[in-house]
Amino acid sequence: MIVGLDAGSRTVAEAEHLITDTVKALGLPAGTVACTHFVRSGTGAPHVACSLAVADRPVGALSVPDGVGLAYGETRTGPAELAEGAALAAAEHAAGSAGRLVLFPGRDELVGTLSVAEVLARSAVERVVVLAHADEPRPGTPLATGDHVRPQWREGRIVLLTMPAAGGRLMPAEVPNPTPCCVDHD
Repeated sequence: MIVGLDAGSRTVAEAEHLITDTVKALGLPAGTVACTHFVRSGTGAPHVACSLAVADRPVGALSVPDGVGLAYGETRTGPAELAEGAALAAAEHAAGSAGRLVLFPGRDELVGTLSVAEVLARSAVERVVVLAHADEPRPGTPLATGDHVRPQWREGRIVLLTMPAAGGRLMPAEVPNPTPCCVDHD
């Protein structure tokens, strides 16, 4: 079962914290798939909701803080606009149509520099693509993970977006702690 949670998180970091707390509270295994989703609630305010795959757990007993939207199956609880965001996140995850994977099988194995083939063999990542390139990278192409790998659901597959890096390597397109736009000028 896929569960959606929406606390109206304004940042990805806030949503990832919600995921971590929820996975820990439920005692979910290391291979749990959990995602962030950019959504607009009924108010139209953009924010980040979460989804996670929950197997063999009593979801109905899930205790969420006041003010958090929760959605699973046909059940919706919490503030209407947040329950709507939670339902959207759960639906995208279930369809494999959208979502940025924070937790997934093999995530902890993706550290340092690995070949594209190693990334595919060690984790749930099913495909590696290079931004603005039509061809997929060769299996032996080195991929410097930066110890921060966040693939996405695309057309039912887990896809890691990468970009060229120095020395003929690749790196994930998403970097931890990116420099904000306009940081160096007034």
